[in-house]
Amino acid sequence: MSTFPFRQLSSLVVAPLAFGLVMATGAAEAATVTAPAAGAATTATTSAATVKAPPRGRTAATANPLYRTGLLPNVTCAAGEIRAGSAASYRAFMTRVNRCLNLAWKTQFRKAGLSFAQPRLRFTTTKVGSPCGRWPGGAGGYYCSSNRTIYIGVFRSVLKQPYAPNNAQFMAHEYAHHVQQLAGIMGYYGQTVWRAGTSTKLAYSRRLELQADCMGAAFLRQISDDLPVPQDHWDAMIRWTVQNGQKVWPTNDHGKGRSQAYWLNRGFNSGSPSSCNTWTVSSARVA
Repeated sequence: MSTFPFRQLSSLVVAPLAFGLVMATGAAEAATVTAPAAGAATTATTSAATVKAPPRGRTAATANPLYRTGLLPNVTCAAGEIRAGSAASYRAFMTRVNRCLNLAWKTQFRKAGLSFAQPRLRFTTTKVGSPCGRWPGGAGGYYCSSNRTIYIGVFRSVLKQPYAPNNAQFMAHEYAHHVQQLAGIMGYYGQTVWRAGTSTKLAYSRRLELQADCMGAAFLRQISDDLPVPQDHWDAMIRWTVQNGQKVWPTNDHGKGRSQAYWLNRGFNSGSPSSCNTWTVSSARVA
């Protein structure tokens, strides 16, 4: 049973980090991993003979091989704590979570028979641009698909009241955009919205972002004992999301609060990307 004061928990989750994604204009300390099945403890590197090219077109989104890979592995991150006002502890925490994400998704890509490459990670104290464009408004960080880099802002607002599960979910969400890039999903998204109207762009953006929510939460479930993420803390984060999730994104490109909560719960309850196919559900489920 967690001894974390619920009153303090509530104050921490009312201001979560916003997740961002920027695509290029015109673009179509220690960690260990425990394999979920016998034989999976071998290296996650797939031989050249068995690596498949990622699927293309709509199939990449609707029937991706990652959906058939089962549970993400249980990972021990030893991420440590984030001390309020400490940029060094924030960087260390996020770096360790990122290393765990590398291990977990490398294993998952091996199971899918797809090629894997780690993203770059860049910390910054200013809202820098990238080959993809400007820093997204309101975001605490973002992923750029052009240079496959996750940008994490080390800002006073982030360091004021850090909360480990929320920050880990933030990193896992941005990492999920990298997963989408490697798996061909991002390519399909870019091709679809390139010349689409505003309503279509927003609809597809919601499917992309809600899938990243789900994939991030699936990873968070698999490190929930190590981080830890007690169920009551998770439930509090979900309640906040239902009420406030959409306020960060007034254009509704990330989904309403209830949609975000639905896909977060799907990922956290399952621990598997198989629950994160946002591309074949009704528009009401990704509103």
